[in-house]
Amino acid sequence: MPNQRFVTSNPNTSATNVSILGITKEDFIDAFKWYYVHLLGREENFHTSPFYACEALSMSIRDRLMERWKTTNKTYVKMESRQVFYLSMEFLMGRTLSNAMLNLGIIDEATQAMHDLGIEIEELLDREQDAGLGNGGLGRLAACFIDSCATLQLPVTGYGLRYEYGMFTQVIVNGEQVEKPDHWLRQGNVWEIERREYSLRIKLGGHTEVQENEQGEHRICWISTQDVLAVPFDTPIPGFKNNTVNTLRLWKAVATEEFNLDEFNAGDYAESVASKVKAEHITMVLYPNDANENGKELRLRQQYFLASASLQDVIGHWTQQHGNEFGNFAKKSCFQLNDTHPSIAIAELMRLLMDVHGLSWAAAREITQETMAYTNHTLLPEALEKWPVSLMQRLLPRLMEIIFEINACFMSEVAARWPGDIDRLNRMSIIEEGDQQQVRMAYLAIVGSFSVNGVAQLHSQLLQQGLFRDFYELWPDKFNNKTNGVTSRRWLASCNPELAALITDTIGDGWITNLVELKKLELFAEDTGFRNRWYSIKQRAKQRFIAHKKQQQDIDLNPEALFDIQVKRIHEYKRQILNVLHVIHLYDCIKRGDTLNWVARCVLIGGKAAPGYVMAKKTIKLISNVSQVINSDPDIGDKLGLFFLPDYRVSGMEMICPAADLSEQISTAGKEASGTGNMKMMMNGAITIGTLDGANIEIREEVGDENFFLFGLTEDQIEARRGRYDPEAIIALDDDLQRVMQLLESGHFNQFEPRIFDDLIAAIKSKDDPWMTIADFRSYINAQKRVEAAYRDKNHWVKMSILNCANSGKFSTDRTINDYNSGIWKLEAVPVQYPPEIYTKNPRPS
Repeated sequence: MPNQRFVTSNPNTSATNVSILGITKEDFIDAFKWYYVHLLGREENFHTSPFYACEALSMSIRDRLMERWKTTNKTYVKMESRQVFYLSMEFLMGRTLSNAMLNLGIIDEATQAMHDLGIEIEELLDREQDAGLGNGGLGRLAACFIDSCATLQLPVTGYGLRYEYGMFTQVIVNGEQVEKPDHWLRQGNVWEIERREYSLRIKLGGHTEVQENEQGEHRICWISTQDVLAVPFDTPIPGFKNNTVNTLRLWKAVATEEFNLDEFNAGDYAESVASKVKAEHITMVLYPNDANENGKELRLRQQYFLASASLQDVIGHWTQQHGNEFGNFAKKSCFQLNDTHPSIAIAELMRLLMDVHGLSWAAAREITQETMAYTNHTLLPEALEKWPVSLMQRLLPRLMEIIFEINACFMSEVAARWPGDIDRLNRMSIIEEGDQQQVRMAYLAIVGSFSVNGVAQLHSQLLQQGLFRDFYELWPDKFNNKTNGVTSRRWLASCNPELAALITDTIGDGWITNLVELKKLELFAEDTGFRNRWYSIKQRAKQRFIAHKKQQQDIDLNPEALFDIQVKRIHEYKRQILNVLHVIHLYDCIKRGDTLNWVARCVLIGGKAAPGYVMAKKTIKLISNVSQVINSDPDIGDKLGLFFLPDYRVSGMEMICPAADLSEQISTAGKEASGTGNMKMMMNGAITIGTLDGANIEIREEVGDENFFLFGLTEDQIEARRGRYDPEAIIALDDDLQRVMQLLESGHFNQFEPRIFDDLIAAIKSKDDPWMTIADFRSYINAQKRVEAAYRDKNHWVKMSILNCANSGKFSTDRTINDYNSGIWKLEAVPVQYPPEIYTKNPRPS
């Protein structure tokens, strides 16, 4: 719709036409005013309502995306492009406004427009709510992926759930995590478009029976179901300055009927709306607590709801163009399953093809195995989902029948390959026998897919050699690696604009879409002037972070201190406890006067513990208690600080990354699939201290051992120690560790809360501790001493910082997505030709 205009509502003004599609400063001023005054109904005093000012600016920018969005979709249809559909239970999008401005290339124009109106754009950016659609790395990776797909002009659609309440808001009360609802949609979401016309029915419950149609054919029908409606909400995903705008489609669950009128008229209001409430529970909250049966059932409902709605949507669009002919469906379609959560999609696609569209079992299975691809994100067996067969039969009876049949066919294939190997059959069966039969969803994902990938070199090797070894021996060509990445647009260009400007001034702006160009920065690592500018930018980023924390938590940080950062989900395998043991060691050194050549350090730890994860929540309590003791001790002063960063989220990480000096990636080797926080901080010039785990291995390969602080046992060494691990003996031989444990066990950090840390202490001293925290203590302390020595030499540290950024090119999601595309998806890039007249400035009011 070129040259579209709004008409003002005031007939007495000469300003009768206002452009909403131009991208000059004047266009943004016009559009902003129109939205602020006429649509949002505010008075023309832009300073009194920063929330509405943010809404008006967001609407102005969203409209610049709208025509590009429609043009992109029309182009995909016209070109009959092969497409990928990315199914994920999480999309941790963070804030959208700054990213949209960056990718449209309008930051300067929008910023100047707001300045001319007397508004600081930073204040508006701060007003935007983080989209609460994810928990951590998995969801943030999905967000980075769809950003890169749009930038690479690949036809990829994201499918997820529109959770009313996202990951909880974390509040620290008396040092303990308290969870409060994160109602991120309370004030609406300007970026989404409801598409009620594409609503779909999702079946649940009921039973199956064989019915005969008019042609005498027998079909299995799933009947007497309690249906739920899936309503789609679409969000535009713009590529970087390329006119492509892809789609993230999120499903909301609503009841098929608002309420039962008969029950309402009988006076039973609560019961009359019960079905509506139960239906809407499906997308009410991200990751309900599955410690009880109701929670488990809700999780399964969510996963099936996502899979069924998304597959019906894709197939619906296919049949609109091709009728009931599915001969080319696999050539034109690919489904990427982001972890095990959406793996029920394999059985659901079989159901839709057979029961709804009349395909044979053989045809449906062939299409499914040619279109489904599975990404595994975890090495922890307990994280590979299993569902009780009894629950599946009650909630998804037709799906359970299909899974049984898939497994029977698969068991025949295994038996033919390894005749008489009963143990192998039992190990590989999708159905796990026992007191209660369980469906192994990861196995279903492997059997039903043509590709299975891990997310880092070590992770993929361990999947093939350990967790999925039997399947790898059967189908070695099915397995591959796709090392994760992060998008340079958000995690450097947007969150660290001052450093991005220095890089662009030095090597040009090609790095924004081709991150390996950062390698050119190596030539400037010895340049004194460049190093000084780099150091000054880092210090200003630290000052901004300090000001933010002062306002948010009323804490003071030392800007000259080493900013030592560990921000991630709180979990035993990520070993925040090891970090705390080191902090206690430093505290002990200061108290004993062992401070020769001391390096001041601010240790910042952030992350959320799952509500039911007792040990993780006790870890937060320990961090808080140790922090209180250290930070209130006048002997410590500016030498050492420990601070917990509450309610860690995407927007928080955007503040932390530019300020980080040291990136803590200290998980037990062989437990972290990849990690992406390590990549974000490396990209911003932080140096990593870490084990040989996940993507740390590849980071160290890229930057060199001299620019990485390595410590700890390897995965092989850890496995060799199991069964003969003796942490008490290690403690007895290490004076520093003895003193640390004495402080812990004496109750020094919990003098008025006796025995609250006994379980934590017992866990790290246990011979059965799977994380082997004590085993890595001495190596970790020695690595931290190397950190201190390096930080004392400012020029050397800055050089290391530059080289870390310069060698982060491999860890771009643009590279990751290119790997997915060349190895799995096989898409062609689709340039979007946007009408040039859209850019033409409309006549200004006289």
